[in-house]
Amino acid sequence: RLVTLIGDIIRLSQLDEGVEMPKENVELLSLAGEVAEDLRPAADKRSLTISVDGQTAVVFGVRRLLYEMLYNLCDNAIKYNHEGGYVKATVVNNNNCIKFTVSDNGIGIPAEDLSRVFERFYCVDKSHSREKGGTGLGLSIVKHGAAFHNAKIDIDSTLGEGTMITLTFCK
Repeated sequence: RLVTLIGDIIRLSQLDEGVEMPKENVELLSLAGEVAEDLRPAADKRSLTISVDGQTAVVFGVRRLLYEMLYNLCDNAIKYNHEGGYVKATVVNNNNCIKFTVSDNGIGIPAEDLSRVFERFYCVDKSHSREKGGTGLGLSIVKHGAAFHNAKIDIDSTLGEGTMITLTFCK
């Protein structure tokens, strides 16, 4: 867990300091498929279904960072879900904008916490943070990665019903 924390802190430092990272064309639908396959054992352990659907869409960006962003969003959807729930990743290619959405039917986020979930080390439910694992930096990496890629983040959540987070990449 400490090694993961150190890696996350280094990644955030690189984003904060504007470290040059090589960009390339990255196909988001296949990248989302990789993320889903990597997270399938965690989903299976909790009897969750994880699925990827949508259209081929290419984003010019840092592949490793985009992978981490998608991974963190899907990983949270798994961690904060009910046994037997679902996690859906969708890629939509609309003209000049590409939307990547992760939705789940998990525990949801209280309205008063929505504006803070992307802060470093912020945890909605501190009583369960240690048992869920993680570093408290996953959504902060998503936020900084989105800023790096000039993407917009939207979050919609209802307590007890689930969460939907969308990254919008416009050309």
